[in-house]
Amino acid sequence: MPINSRLARLAENPFSRLTGLLAGIEPRLNEPPIVMSVGEPQHETPPLVARIIAEGAALWNRYPPYFGTPEYRAACAAWLARRYRLPDGMITPERHVLALSGTKEGLFQLGLLAVPENKAGKPAAVLFPNPYYLVYAGGALAHGAEAVALDATAASGFLPDLDAIRPDILARAALFYLCAPANPQGAVADLAYLRKAIKLARDWDFVLAVDECYCEIYDRAPPTGALEACLALGGDLRNVLVFHSLSKRSNAAGLRCGFVAGDPDLIARFQQLRSYGGAQVPLPLQHAATALWNDEAHVEPNRALYRRKLDIAEAELGGRFGFYRPPGGFFLWLDVADGEQAAKRLWREAALRTLPGAFTASGQGSDNPGRRYIRVALVHDEATVEIGMRRLAQVLG
Repeated sequence: MPINSRLARLAENPFSRLTGLLAGIEPRLNEPPIVMSVGEPQHETPPLVARIIAEGAALWNRYPPYFGTPEYRAACAAWLARRYRLPDGMITPERHVLALSGTKEGLFQLGLLAVPENKAGKPAAVLFPNPYYLVYAGGALAHGAEAVALDATAASGFLPDLDAIRPDILARAALFYLCAPANPQGAVADLAYLRKAIKLARDWDFVLAVDECYCEIYDRAPPTGALEACLALGGDLRNVLVFHSLSKRSNAAGLRCGFVAGDPDLIARFQQLRSYGGAQVPLPLQHAATALWNDEAHVEPNRALYRRKLDIAEAELGGRFGFYRPPGGFFLWLDVADGEQAAKRLWREAALRTLPGAFTASGQGSDNPGRRYIRVALVHDEATVEIGMRRLAQVLG
């Protein structure tokens, strides 16, 4: 059967790889397993979600606008202005915001929007941090680009070293996915870093897509956003798109309602693309999402829960495994010398499921920047996190 040959270039999903790695291993510990491999929030979803969806039951028979309701786009624009201290008019609902059925869909589709057949007379390139969210590589490979993984290691502050990107790569770059706060390391890009990234995008004419879905989960200071950097550069939004989600901010991963905002020309083209193949968010869900973006009362208590779990992890692991408090996000990025072996031991001896860092990164052997690490998601309740951290420390020493 003929299929798109580009699909063969896609790497195996990291969770499928984890299933294969642990296949046949039965936990010896006679206690309930704890799954800390998946970054799925376990906190309570705000009650207003269920109420508003129920109240909108009469709307299930209507096609939603693929670009989002006016109320939804207005709520997103207003939230951006509040969160990043943007002046009136810098982000308008009609020109600068587009609803997405979750940011995963939009990030992947962006490859179709931004990647030309050739750039500078050669195959286009898509850049992304390494380790990476698999959708970034998919957005490159499935749309015919060369995937260029930029190592983000401890030496570079767990962000790509922008000064190390070769000019020949920049000349072919069509798209640069940047995740800040970073998944999995929790690194936060400061204003100077974001300004430099934006300047590169404009100097070399590529799209800078900043995935900011962890921006509301932070330890001390709210992470700077790419739109703040645009403001610092004069307010121009050229070449820049930001992606936001309710999955982490509001514990509403199943709502599948996010948005993309930024360069109005890119938003207009994105809107045209989504009119052909974008999944529409049902109206009752958009109404609930609108209320979530307008509500701040649930956000700080949610953030405080993650801070307390970082306290627990620090008490159990501090001083070992390269532990540090991630400035953003809810993952621990632990140096255990060999992530795959550690993951097998933790499952066998502690019924604790973690994700080998190598499964989130590109490269073989010692060239894989995630090889030494495991990713641990602090998404459970505090008691479960404490048990998980204790098991990890006991097994790995």
